[in-house]
Amino acid sequence: MRPALPRLHAITDERIARRADLQEVARDLATAGGANLALHARGRTLSGVAHYDLAFHLSNLPSPLFVNDRLDVALALHAAGVQLSTASLPVSAARRVRADWWIGKSVHDLAEAAAAKAEGADYLLVGPVYATASHPDRSPLGLGALGRIAELGLPVIAIGGIDLDRARHVKAAGAYGAAAIRALWDALNPGDAARRMLEELQ
Repeated sequence: MRPALPRLHAITDERIARRADLQEVARDLATAGGANLALHARGRTLSGVAHYDLAFHLSNLPSPLFVNDRLDVALALHAAGVQLSTASLPVSAARRVRADWWIGKSVHDLAEAAAAKAEGADYLLVGPVYATASHPDRSPLGLGALGRIAELGLPVIAIGGIDLDRARHVKAAGAYGAAAIRALWDALNPGDAARRMLEELQ
C-alpha cells in the first residue's frame, strides 16, 4: 500500500540547488517533518546531471523524495513521487513508468485542475495562491479559487507566498496541504518552521 501523501512540500529551485548548506537544511526539514514532509527536487534550468545531483542530496533522508518533471531522475533514485507541469509528459506516461508513484500536476486555474483530474493525477499543486517572487508574472488565485479547485475532490497542495499564517488559511479554504520555498529553506530554523507549518495543516 502506498504511504499517505505528505501535507507539507519543501520545494527547491536553482538557487537552493547551489547552496553549500543544501544537505544540512534538507536534513533539518526531513528530521522535523518525517513522512509528512516531501522534499521536491525542482530546477527548471538545471541540466540532467545537476538535477540528479540535487535529487541525490535530498534522498536517503526521513522524508520522501519527489522529483519535478525529470522521470529519469525519479526512477534512478526510487523517488516516492513526481510533480508534472503543463509542459511535462502526460500523467498516463508517468504512470506507465511507475504505477506506485504519487503523480501530481501543477495547475493555475479551475480549467487546468479539471483537466489534470481527468488525466488521472493523484493530487494537484495549485498556485500561486498569493503573490510570490517565484512567479511575479502570475496573478494570485486567492482563497476562493483555491476552494473551488479543492471541490473537485483531489488532494490540493497550495503554493505561492505560503508562510505559517497563510498555511492556516489555505487549510481552512479546503487545501490538503501546502508547499513552500523561502518559508522553509530560508527560515532561521528550518526544522522549527516545518514543525509549526505542519501543525497548522493537520
